Formats: sequence, C-alpha cells, structure tokens
Amino acid sequence: MFHYIEGKLALKTDSFAVIETGGIGYRIYSTRPSLEALGEIGSKAKLYTYLNIKTTSDILSLYGFATQEEKNIFEMVLGVSGIGAKTAANLLSNISPSKFALSVVTDDAQYLAKNTPGLGPKGAKRLILELKDKFKDADISDMPAEEIFSPEMDDDNEAVSALVVLGYSPEEARRALKGATGSAEEMIKYGLKNLL
Repeated sequence: MFHYIEGKLALKTDSFAVIETGGIGYRIYSTRPSLEALGEIGSKAKLYTYLNIKTTSDILSLYGFATQEEKNIFEMVLGVSGIGAKTAANLLSNISPSKFALSVVTDDAQYLAKNTPGLGPKGAKRLILELKDKFKDADISDMPAEEIFSPEMDDDNEAVSALVVLGYSPEEARRALKGATGSAEEMIKYGLKNLL
C-alpha cells in the first residue's frame, strides 16, 4: 500500500514512531536500529513501510524501516510459516541484516533463537531451512569482524563461520574441520590445510 512515509517525527517510543504528514499521524512499529536512526522529535523522518494484516483478528499494523535492506529481510522472515511480524521485528532489533545472513548461511539456529525473543530453536531451524537458498549467494566479505566472531560463539561455529566468509560452503567447512581441536584460530588453520 505505502512504499514509505516521510514527514515530521511527532513521537518516538521503544517500539513505534509516529510520523505526521498531511495532517495525519501514522503509528509505525519498528526495530530498535530503525528507531535509533530517526532524529529528534520535530525533525524530518522517513521509514520504508510494510502493511501487516493479521487475518485472524482483522488488525492492520504498519511496520517501518530505516533502510530498504532491513525491510526486505523483514518481509523474507515474515514469509516463513509460523513467524509473525512481532517476532520478525524482534529478530531485526537484536541481529543486524548481515549477521542474520551469516547465521542462515552457517546454520546457526542456536544464535538466532538465543537473540530473538519469541523465536524458539524449532522456529530458528525452520527459518534457516526456508531461507537458506535466498542467502546462498550473499556477499558477506565486507562484514565487520565483530559480527562474524561473536563472543558467545563456540570455537567450532567460529571456525565454520570464518571458512564460509572465505568463500567455502558450510558443508565444505565442516568436512575440513572434522577432527580439528584447539582454539578457533588453530581450527581455522587446520581447516584451510585440508581445503588447499
């Protein structure tokens, strides 16, 4: 219905913003990063929007995003069976789009479930299963190192993620790391020897 809404920021809370344009104040639910990207109340604001229709209760809600990339991922996540708009917004509030892509590519359901309120382990696995093909050609080479190597990641996952970023498939990375021990760095070196 609406591609984006631009106007004056009338109100901002931790879950939605109100953008006034043409004498109408639009309540737009959003993610933490998008809300933080909006300026101060009274300043000019723009959000790319998605109209969510909850068919079971005939409720219409507008969701908005600071970037088109974030909106596209929100729509992808919503397309997964059993995942609603609130869970999709929670995911993007806690996980950046590039980290989400990396989690899908490396089958890191544990990270997704742990960092997304309302998404359990089964939902995270279903999300990865249904979206894996859409991210197979994702370019994650420019990702910041702190997103690739998260502190709570164990050495096995960290080593797999590093090899995936270097261009190997998750399956190739896991095969190359079979039998590897030691720190993540030692495991990566071991995996690279097996791959070269």
